[in-house]
Amino acid sequence: MPISVKMPALSPTMEEGSLTKWLVKEGDNVVAGDIIAEVETDKATMEVEAVEDGVFSKIIVPEGTNSVPVNKVIALMLEEGEDKSSLDNLETIDDSSQEDTAIDKAVIENKKEIISEEKTEIPIESSLVTDNVINIENDLKRVIASPLAKRMALQANLDISKVSGTGPRGRVIKNDILSFLGNPKVSEKNLNEEFLSKNSSENFVKIPNSNMRKIIAERLSQSKQEIPHFYLTVDCEIDELLSLRKDLNSRSKDGRFKLSINDFVISAVAQALSKVPETNSSWSKESIIQYKNIDISIAVALDEGLITPVIRDANQKGLAEISNEMKDLVDKANNNKLMPEDYKGGTFSISNLGMYGIKEFAAVINPPQGAILAVGKGEERAIVKDGALSIANIMTCTLSCDHRVVDGAVGSKFLTQFKEFIEDPVSMML
Repeated sequence: MPISVKMPALSPTMEEGSLTKWLVKEGDNVVAGDIIAEVETDKATMEVEAVEDGVFSKIIVPEGTNSVPVNKVIALMLEEGEDKSSLDNLETIDDSSQEDTAIDKAVIENKKEIISEEKTEIPIESSLVTDNVINIENDLKRVIASPLAKRMALQANLDISKVSGTGPRGRVIKNDILSFLGNPKVSEKNLNEEFLSKNSSENFVKIPNSNMRKIIAERLSQSKQEIPHFYLTVDCEIDELLSLRKDLNSRSKDGRFKLSINDFVISAVAQALSKVPETNSSWSKESIIQYKNIDISIAVALDEGLITPVIRDANQKGLAEISNEMKDLVDKANNNKLMPEDYKGGTFSISNLGMYGIKEFAAVINPPQGAILAVGKGEERAIVKDGALSIANIMTCTLSCDHRVVDGAVGSKFLTQFKEFIEDPVSMML
């Protein structure tokens, strides 16, 4: 039965690619390791490598075709000796057929990462002994793997039976070896297992992951893996803000409000987003989503993790209203009384670690938002002002931006506007 060659996925998020060139013709015999095509993504031109020996029999997608969906059948191969007439009996090709009836026969390989059979070697630790190599050679005989993958495993002195194959019928291919050797998650898992196996259970405590911790890990891992972060930092003088805060709090004789520095930060961010609405945006494949509402997520630390309650329409609220609403949300968070509507749907985030004495840091973007502002502590620093040395209270803030949405110029405009509001806090009240 003909075997389908599909458009491979270059990453978990890839949905389509351009088939730029076929490097073989119908009727050509190919062996494992032969390059059969070139595929272009938004980042690079990659090569498609044959995994098994066979006859390249029918091109389904011609070269030069753009926007070919992942898993679409692009060609058919026949096993050695299989009659080509079996192709004539195929009425349709089901792109969504199961793996056991339509097996992906190609693996993507970056041009710059091609391993030369003659020149490139994967270094072997000098401490590894010959017995290990013999055991690995025995494993190679038992495990289904491409010749290139077997050779790479031998060079790395790797037990290939521990590698999960993603090729046809679970076959171990080159990318599986590269992923196993270079994937931080795999390395971390192996290191943890090695540590646990060599240490008594009296030397450590296993703390089960709560659902909150699992969600935090999943979302922030997704953020760093998928979002192209870049960072902009600015120092803000806050002497006038501190003076205004003291004056306003002194006017609250009945305890109607008690303003914090963070309340001013929230208000300044909201007003800056009104001035630079491009920052109040999210990325989607088809368009940039620019929000009309300004709903600010505020990171709140809990014993079990982090949660981000939302101040909605923050640009339409005064300092006292923001302050009281924030205190109410923090109280709900600490007592596990937040409802989904209290923490879902923010358009921009703030993380303030100033109260912990942190001078400066960069925060991870909270997807699908396009930016997050990290706020450090206010402290006295020596500065040069009007040509003279003086002392001022300075607060360092860092904006983490999703470069797909917020370019450097846009992020700079936002930070400039934010700094103006912080350094002249009366202006945000007008």
